[in-house]
Amino acid sequence: MTRGAAVRPGGQPNMQQIVQQAQKMQQQLMAAQQELAEAEVRGSAGGGLVTAVVSGTGELKSLTIDPKAVDPEDTETLADLVVAAVRDANHSAQELAARKMGPLAGGLGGGMGDLGGLGLPGF
Repeated sequence: MTRGAAVRPGGQPNMQQIVQQAQKMQQQLMAAQQELAEAEVRGSAGGGLVTAVVSGTGELKSLTIDPKAVDPEDTETLADLVVAAVRDANHSAQELAARKMGPLAGGLGGGMGDLGGLGLPGF
């Protein structure tokens, strides 16, 4: 849709086009959210001694600990490795979410270029 295409002759907004555009954006947003919920990303620490798998929404799905990382005399290091692996996986999930949701978020708020030409308050 080109800039101003949602405006009828005489400067009146075409509400049907605006509603259709909003519905399309909502469907795209829901699809991206579903993809994120189903996606899995990995994070690791200690050179792969601890690996965490999280969903694209950041839910911890699994945690793998190499037996070499287990030292009964030093559980603190193991705990640090677990935290680091989960943090790494969550960082990857946030990057994935930014890639999936970023283009959609650009169409919201002040980024709605098609509505900016309507002269509506707040756009």
